[in-house]
Amino acid sequence: MKTLTINLGRNRMVKTYNIAVLKGDGIGPEVTEATIKVLDEVQKTSNFKLNYIYGEAGAHCIPEHGTNLPKETVEMIKKTDACLKGPMTTPEEPGAPVSVAVTLRRMFNLYANVRPCKSFPSIESLKPDIDLVVVRENTEGLYSGQEALIAPGVSVAFRIITTEASIRVAEYAFKLAMQRKKHLTYIHKGNILRITDGIFKDAVKEVQKRYPEVTVDDLHIDAATMQLIKQPATYDVMVTTNLFGDILSDEAAQVTGSLGLAAGANIGETYGMFEPVHGSAPKYTGMNRVNPIATILAGAMMLDYLGEKEAFKKIEAAVVAVLVEGKIRTADLGGSATTSDMADAIVEKIK
Repeated sequence: MKTLTINLGRNRMVKTYNIAVLKGDGIGPEVTEATIKVLDEVQKTSNFKLNYIYGEAGAHCIPEHGTNLPKETVEMIKKTDACLKGPMTTPEEPGAPVSVAVTLRRMFNLYANVRPCKSFPSIESLKPDIDLVVVRENTEGLYSGQEALIAPGVSVAFRIITTEASIRVAEYAFKLAMQRKKHLTYIHKGNILRITDGIFKDAVKEVQKRYPEVTVDDLHIDAATMQLIKQPATYDVMVTTNLFGDILSDEAAQVTGSLGLAAGANIGETYGMFEPVHGSAPKYTGMNRVNPIATILAGAMMLDYLGEKEAFKKIEAAVVAVLVEGKIRTADLGGSATTSDMADAIVEKIK
């Protein structure tokens, strides 16, 4: 990391982290600004400082730059310790730039997409005791974006699965399982995708040899989507390939109450990018009505990644306190509070 430590005297050491901030499209600027407000507040009672460096990225950049991720932004990101990324719109037309998230994941080798999903107090969820994490391989699979039109009306997409990437994400998942309940479930469709998911399964089994304390289950993706609704509390760490993980983590977020509460981390060996799971919701742009908690929790995960675990706990506790109190609820939670109302309420609870 490029962290700078400053001595303010009387043995008070303050670390300074350079943070890339990409506000994104649609509701991105609103939820990102709400998160910055919360991060600014937690710094007041912590021994670190965040130096925000703003960059342009997203669909709004395409008309001017011809890309959704200008070179200047990439160079800026390379000089930072972590990235806070707002939601962005990805054009769906053939030939359009791939999503900014996918590009950054590949560029910085952010191989593990980590999405915690748990029940929050006073929030209606399918079950009250859900606390699981979906770990998704983040660099290949169908998200490799390798497609071809081989004849009129006939196309193919390449699902690229490698031993190297599978072992890497499995290793991350097992380490996480060791920190939690020592229970891991790997998700695949090996009965149909025998070669690609065969490689993934073999990689998990190879890594499993190094973690005999972890109880391991394997589950087909179709069964996993069903069981996640039927008995979600039985899972702890779930690890899977890219597309399966994307689907499962969105499902898990809804099972626990709302996508507006779901944060995600993209972790590599030397860098981390943090973002909400939800999209840019362009129809709500500028309306100050969406729930910022997912982005706020992504910011908290960023602090945890940087080693500022107490600050992470403070933000998480403040979010829980606001939800328990129940006075401030955005539309997705059945209320009428604004984005800024929620951010202000969380700021008031930080101690």
